[in-house]
Amino acid sequence: MLKQLLYMPWWFFRARILGQKRPLQTVLFVSNICNLRCKHCAERGHAGGISKTYEQLKEEMLYAYGLGSRFIDFEGGEPTIWRDGSHDLNSLMALARQIGFYTCTVTTNAQLPIDNLQADSIWVSLDGVGKYHDMIRGEGAFARLEKNIAASGQPNLSVNMAINRLNAASVEETIEYVAQNPAIQQISLNFHTPYPGTEHMALPWEQRVQIIDRIIDYKKRGYPIMNSVSGLKLMKTNDFPKECWVSNFILADGTRLTECAGRTAGVCDECGFCMAGEMHSVMTLKPDTILAGLKLRLPAKK
Repeated sequence: MLKQLLYMPWWFFRARILGQKRPLQTVLFVSNICNLRCKHCAERGHAGGISKTYEQLKEEMLYAYGLGSRFIDFEGGEPTIWRDGSHDLNSLMALARQIGFYTCTVTTNAQLPIDNLQADSIWVSLDGVGKYHDMIRGEGAFARLEKNIAASGQPNLSVNMAINRLNAASVEETIEYVAQNPAIQQISLNFHTPYPGTEHMALPWEQRVQIIDRIIDYKKRGYPIMNSVSGLKLMKTNDFPKECWVSNFILADGTRLTECAGRTAGVCDECGFCMAGEMHSVMTLKPDTILAGLKLRLPAKK
């Protein structure tokens, strides 16, 4: 904990004062193989896709650590189904801690049991309550997710919602569901980013602004929303410098990106990933965003 508390202001000083754009977090895609076929997904891999080896992932983690990254998020595809011989996702998290990463996060669709995951925090993709989730991820997906979350026993489990044309009507219901679910810590709200082939899922901008105003109202009323008010306000226009180099990305095919893949795809002006607003708010010293970031980076000990 002390190392983290000391490292983060040092990282911020180098970034803001010295202009050194080094990542704080790495998003590492272990494969693009998945056990769902979600309507919003731009990834065409799945059962016939790519799965990295343990040694490849070790080399990628060493590379990211060498850049200055100290927090790592394992993603897919669906990362919980990753295997390489006797190695599973817990093997990767043990390796990450051995290398020196402070915390390990897993982003999962929770279609498989997650009680055995040795992660510091878990983020479950939740696209609405009941029929709204199933409309995007397939019949029965919500029931499996709900069952596995309830049985997980994970103290630092939260959910991500990507708001799109199919589930926009479930935003308020989902926020209230999270607040009433003792197994879920908080919710992160984002908007669908129109990667090629998924443009039809994106909301009209006016509707997006209206939803952000409602989210801010819930936040001010004390609902467990990870997003800061400062970060959310920025997402109403997207008219701010993107600081997305705060995270580096290593894709399933091994491509190494110094920032979000949205830059390469040319969709930054239509970005719905609300961490973009959070990152800029941190760099401009917004107190509410800094507090939200500390809570995110320093999860409660198990």
